[in-house]
Amino acid sequence: MKRLFATLLALALLAAAAAGLAWRWWQAPLPLAAEVVEFTVEPGQTPRAVAQGWVAAGVQTDERWLYWAFRLSGQAPRIRAGSFALQQGDSPERLLAKMVQGEETLEQVRLLEGWTFAQAREALARAPGLRPTLAGLSDAQVMAALGAPNVPAEGRFFPDTYRYGRGVSDAVVLKQAWLAQQARLEQAWAQRAEGSPLRTPDELLTLASIVEKETGREADRALVAGVFVNRLRIGMRLQTDPTVIYGLGARFDGNLRKVDLLTDTPYNTYTRAGLPPTPIALPSWASLKAAAQPASTRALYFVARGDGSSEFSDTLEAHNRAVNRYQR
Repeated sequence: MKRLFATLLALALLAAAAAGLAWRWWQAPLPLAAEVVEFTVEPGQTPRAVAQGWVAAGVQTDERWLYWAFRLSGQAPRIRAGSFALQQGDSPERLLAKMVQGEETLEQVRLLEGWTFAQAREALARAPGLRPTLAGLSDAQVMAALGAPNVPAEGRFFPDTYRYGRGVSDAVVLKQAWLAQQARLEQAWAQRAEGSPLRTPDELLTLASIVEKETGREADRALVAGVFVNRLRIGMRLQTDPTVIYGLGARFDGNLRKVDLLTDTPYNTYTRAGLPPTPIALPSWASLKAAAQPASTRALYFVARGDGSSEFSDTLEAHNRAVNRYQR
């Protein structure tokens, strides 16, 4: 009887020692092959595969220990798909918590106001960790893939910084930007000034894109919009260089010539009255707001002063004096 008791006591002590070792391992920093080790858990991946993946990525421990730790914790079924990062000092307990709580490693891409859709697509193509699914598609095909067939792509995406988990598709990020711009356009349209000559939200978006390209100065946006709205009301041509440049496309070499202003294209607002057929850039919320609520002004002209601001004039005579002063 004494021998049995001694054996059981020894086993109990061994179990306690093993449990103590396991507990210390569970809370101790994991040795890593680098300062940061990253791994992407795929949807439906088993706990064993997740443990193997972390070890293959650079966690220097026995994958079987990780696997059984996940299993015995009772949290294995709650491991989420996503991209995660381990840093020096993180324990197995912290690793599991990150995966269960969804503490993903996020990348980001920034779409700048004033960019064309082509420039936005280039930024998405360069964005780290973003899975390309739209490469090779035309702009029209991209819009169809986003659920907006027959909608021109230009100007339809809100310029902002978008964060995403690694492995997310470019279509998901672009859809976020599309929905964000739609929401802001609806908001701006609902706030438009009474008596606005703009007939549709699309026209507001187009005017906002022109305002975006004409000035980056916050204080001038509403005044620039006011000039264009005044011209639209009286049927005067907008005569704005950014639309001409957009219409030239790849032919524009950085130097806008007189012949360019005289050569008719759908975007040449010197040769054609009214707004161009589509936006010419990604407008910011500030420009959308300015197009919806332009300044009350009699000005029909403006010219850049060279310091980022503009000089506004009510008459052609005053405008010519301003041009001579600031540009000639």
